[in-house]
Amino acid sequence: MDTAQPGTKSQHQFPCKDCGADLVFAPGTDCLKCPYCGAENCIPKAAPGSVREEDFRATLANLAHSQDVQDTLAVKCVACGAESQFGSDVVASKCPFCGAAIVATAQSIKQIKPKALLPFNITREQASASFRGWVASLWFAPSELSQTAERSGIDGVYTPAWTYDSDTDSAYTGQRGDDYWDTETYTERDANGNTVTRTRQVRRTRWSYASGRVQNTFDDILVLASNSLPRKIAQRLEPWDLENLVPYRDEYLSGFVAESYQVDLSQGFETAREIMDGFIRQSICRDIGGDHQRIDSVNTQYENITFKHTLLPVWISAYRYRERVFRFLVNARTGEVQGERPYSVWKILLLVLAIVLIVGGFALVMANR
Repeated sequence: MDTAQPGTKSQHQFPCKDCGADLVFAPGTDCLKCPYCGAENCIPKAAPGSVREEDFRATLANLAHSQDVQDTLAVKCVACGAESQFGSDVVASKCPFCGAAIVATAQSIKQIKPKALLPFNITREQASASFRGWVASLWFAPSELSQTAERSGIDGVYTPAWTYDSDTDSAYTGQRGDDYWDTETYTERDANGNTVTRTRQVRRTRWSYASGRVQNTFDDILVLASNSLPRKIAQRLEPWDLENLVPYRDEYLSGFVAESYQVDLSQGFETAREIMDGFIRQSICRDIGGDHQRIDSVNTQYENITFKHTLLPVWISAYRYRERVFRFLVNARTGEVQGERPYSVWKILLLVLAIVLIVGGFALVMANR
């Protein structure tokens, strides 16, 4: 197995024409920029619709011999298992996903090439300001959290994802429930203790057998291909503006870390099927009609399945507090902020004590009136 240090892996470099330093992609622009002299080199704009879909079944069938598979050198973090590709212009001193020191050499892995990405739009300064504001807004946070988080810094990472398109044809069986009102007779005692007979309207449901077929068309079902980020938090970064995907170019990765996917193409489609199944069941319920629906069986055929391997831009700060790792994420397209945070037990206890004292004092005043 080939090994190399993170900074020596084979990757395109983009030297500045004025000073020779490595150019890095400038978020919010279409240009590479020199961090030393400010010279710029703009990336040619892609034609609309130039990001194409790949055939899912054909790719799986020819995966071993496909030209879309490449050998990639990735550094695997021994602490959290994340596999990251560090460019030659990135100092790989720590894992961006858990903050642990990177001590391993890179190893060669075979992966499907990314064909599309969303370039960074939010700058590091904007992300850092969002981070500071988020930490400052936290209730019951430990007093030293702000300094701890600030020391951790923030890293720009392209996290992998799959998008899937599919036409579906679903045959189903189930039951349709139609509500109707029935008159019910009952007895009770009146105010004088006498037994009286009364009537009331009761809603009941009449069930009948239902079956049929529904067709659906799904476009860009997004499945994150990373296990390195807290999935619930990463999903809350959505939505992503996938309509603005651009064809993959090495220039967009210059200055950033790219994570290798850990959820492969077929595993990702299984997750996409679960997502599609929820929508299919909704369409079945609409097709059954009535006031209530029960679905007994569903048999779905998936046709015209295509996919895209994409990279999504995220700013990450992985900070450690009392031996636990907490992560702060920023959607580098929209600025959406999500994060994990610790709580100060002492601050919570002090608040509870203050409330008890206030309530006790108020009760004492009322008792002495």
